[in-house]
Amino acid sequence: MAESTSSKTQPMTAYAKVIRSKNSGPFDLTFDIMFDADAPYLHVKNSGVINVENVARAFAIPAAEVLVCTPFDAARAFKITIKRPVSSGDLQDRDVYGCQQHVPLTRIQVPV
Repeated sequence: MAESTSSKTQPMTAYAKVIRSKNSGPFDLTFDIMFDADAPYLHVKNSGVINVENVARAFAIPAAEVLVCTPFDAARAFKITIKRPVSSGDLQDRDVYGCQQHVPLTRIQVPV
């Protein structure tokens, strides 16, 4: 369910107020999906689309590389952590700060 063209779904951007990424040390990336109200947060949470399998599919990585994928009700947010493809600052690293890696999460489709 990572990407769909069905009219019965909408992208995560239709529900989330903020979707961001950053380094979680030199070897991991952490993501926040945050909502500005209870209704959209609970809709996405209850849909079950934010899970290890869908995150792994969105980033084209093995599920074992999704280290954290959990809702945080008090903040109306999801916290996700994955392994970086290369360490921060590596010669092959294109985003030293990890702040441009969130786009695959924006494409996850949420049932309407």
